[in-house]
Amino acid sequence: MRLPDPQTQSYPADDAHVAQAAEVLRAGGLVAFPTETVYGLGADATQGEAVARIYAAKGRPSFNPLISHVPDLTTAQRYGQFPEPALALARAFWPGPLTLVVPARDNCAISDLARAGLPSVALRVPAHPVARALILAAGRPLAAPSANRSGHVSPTIASHVAADLSGRIDMILDGGACPVGVESTIVSCLDGQVRLLRPGGVSREAIEALLGAPLAGLPDESGTKPVAPGLLASHYAPRARVRLGATQALAGEAVLDFGGQITGGAGPRIDLSASRDLVEAAAALFGALRSLDATGVACIAVAPVPEAGLGEAINDRLRRSAADR
Repeated sequence: MRLPDPQTQSYPADDAHVAQAAEVLRAGGLVAFPTETVYGLGADATQGEAVARIYAAKGRPSFNPLISHVPDLTTAQRYGQFPEPALALARAFWPGPLTLVVPARDNCAISDLARAGLPSVALRVPAHPVARALILAAGRPLAAPSANRSGHVSPTIASHVAADLSGRIDMILDGGACPVGVESTIVSCLDGQVRLLRPGGVSREAIEALLGAPLAGLPDESGTKPVAPGLLASHYAPRARVRLGATQALAGEAVLDFGGQITGGAGPRIDLSASRDLVEAAAALFGALRSLDATGVACIAVAPVPEAGLGEAINDRLRRSAADR
């Protein structure tokens, strides 16, 4: 796929440009679009390499799970399992500025990278007419964090997006100012607990009134770093020990290579990218770790990955996988 133009163009969010944007998304490109909360940076959530381009465009420092936007609850249930509290919240507040984190289905088509390798999935049904039209036209769930460089203020008009991301993405749909102007509320419905992970466009009071009970507090995860949208990195780590910076495999190790750097070894082997393409490597990372771990090896030897660009995020996730547990 071609690289974005040096200066990304903004287009009015009419039917013709929504259809054009949907084609860009299906081809693996990036489109910024308005939601009722803030502008989102959309990619096809089922394409790992498209999702990797979101991280590259934003300069995101680690592979945090992304919210996937879908047209309705019925579609959301194809990707996630909705316990009763989640169903009640979805029926009350969707479409709207509420994200629900629920267990992913075994056949969940949303990519490992969009879910940061976790067994859960973050889903939202937006209310903005442009967002809804784009999701329907694309026919895919859209992973869409805020359309800004990582660490910058979230964008609420199209010119904010252009100021941050021009030349890094393929297209901007200009739908005017976002009416809510703050991100969606994120609520986790995992392990029998309903937790507020991020305040946003739906108030805690409204959620608690619907549930008839207070929301649980965040679990004590001392020594771990929370990752947006409200999940914790410690929720996924391989059973096998992870040995970083390897250039030679030891007896009994599986190999997670990058461009054929690791010699020796007779165990299972996966190369994240034979051509050392960081986008390809990012897209393959979580699936490769899971596949090697499933072989039952005691240790996975991991080749060096450069820190530049997406390599910073890849190494961040690998270091977390290798941390003492």
